[in-house]
Amino acid sequence: MSKIKLLVDVAEDMHSLADSIQAVCDAMLGDELLDDNKQTTAIKDKEVKKKEKPTVKEIKLEDVRAVLAEKSQAGMTAKVREIIQKHGAEKLSEIEPKYYADILKEAEGLINE
Repeated sequence: MSKIKLLVDVAEDMHSLADSIQAVCDAMLGDELLDDNKQTTAIKDKEVKKKEKPTVKEIKLEDVRAVLAEKSQAGMTAKVREIIQKHGAEKLSEIEPKYYADILKEAEGLINE
């Protein structure tokens, strides 16, 4: 077979492939138009749910412990102890979970002097 004949065959195959892709796109577009109302409603429902329930990442004791341990290893043990005592405890495990976010903010502000 000549090179020209091979190129013609490839071009015809590519044209056939393009036609097939176009047919799939048209079919998907038709389905999309039919389902547009359902999708719009679903999107609105998701937006309402997002507004109703803001997702707040729960901070765990392990997360706080890791940050404080890092600060302590960096030479700020006394400051870490002050933060814990400020929240009415001698040990981190004694602190109520509602204070974890505050403790993390305070720990992030620590600098080694």
